[in-house]
Amino acid sequence: MAVLVYPENWDGKFKKLSFELVSYASKVAEMLGVQAVAVSIGSVDEGELSKLATYGAGRIISIENGALKSLDDQAYTSLIAEVAKSVSASVVVLSNNNTGKALAPRLSVKLKAGIASGVSRLPVSTSQFIVYKKVYSGKAFANVEIKTPVKIITLAQNSFEVIESPKTVAIEKSGIQPDQNLLRTKVTDVQKQTGKILLTDADIVVSGGRGMRSADNWGPLVEMAELLGAGTACSRPVSDEGWRPHDEHTGQTGKIIAPNLYFAIGISGAIQHLAGISSSKYIVAINTDKDAPIFEAAQYGIVGDAAKILPRLVEKLREVKSK
Repeated sequence: MAVLVYPENWDGKFKKLSFELVSYASKVAEMLGVQAVAVSIGSVDEGELSKLATYGAGRIISIENGALKSLDDQAYTSLIAEVAKSVSASVVVLSNNNTGKALAPRLSVKLKAGIASGVSRLPVSTSQFIVYKKVYSGKAFANVEIKTPVKIITLAQNSFEVIESPKTVAIEKSGIQPDQNLLRTKVTDVQKQTGKILLTDADIVVSGGRGMRSADNWGPLVEMAELLGAGTACSRPVSDEGWRPHDEHTGQTGKIIAPNLYFAIGISGAIQHLAGISSSKYIVAINTDKDAPIFEAAQYGIVGDAAKILPRLVEKLREVKSK
């Protein structure tokens, strides 16, 4: 028996999200009294793979093939399912990102497994396998029981701390290879964004709404983000007005993010926006309206005009950075 975890890699490198997944899988494995097994797909060197053992992977299986450079749902599902069967996995852990959302339903069919998506804590119980997840855009929570012999969990990003639990393991090069008939996805062009922190990777996000009043007022917000090493984001009305690019739009119809710290500046907090940022660990809101819904979601709030508050925040940050 085992807990199988799939830590995604990006160009052969693992990110914090990968180590978060392995940490979570390791703790679930401890609760069940079994081993945590990590399966890596794609070209990842042994030095990078060995990092997974630092966070509790008791066994690391690497599947390499030149045709597996980019995600192909059917091929990846087939490989993970085969590994899950070979290690007798009772639990499979994936990230609740686009990759995990693509793979989990297919794995469910192949393994005849129940799914709990967007889980944000360790299981409440393992005798009756019950997991905790947020529902209704973070306004409530649910305890979900998975009754199938094999369970699939997709872990909400940034919901579990990275925990070092070093193990001594050897990297196993698997001979499992994908069915060539399943390799149907072809990447013809790749355009990478440079010089900007990706919102889905950012630990800190500074976001603005209509309370910023115009595109001309964005300078202090951008400078604040640069000083904090943060990503910049915006509400949907802002991107619709063309004040900021659409790839910065966060919310139910934009990017779903879960940073450690989220600054909501001039954002009222419509339910659609809160749906995309409710998993943030800490929310700081700045708004002129003391009754704005954003204050109900925020841990810290400032009632005031962003045009006056932002320059003062930037000034203080400059002082701190200069010391």
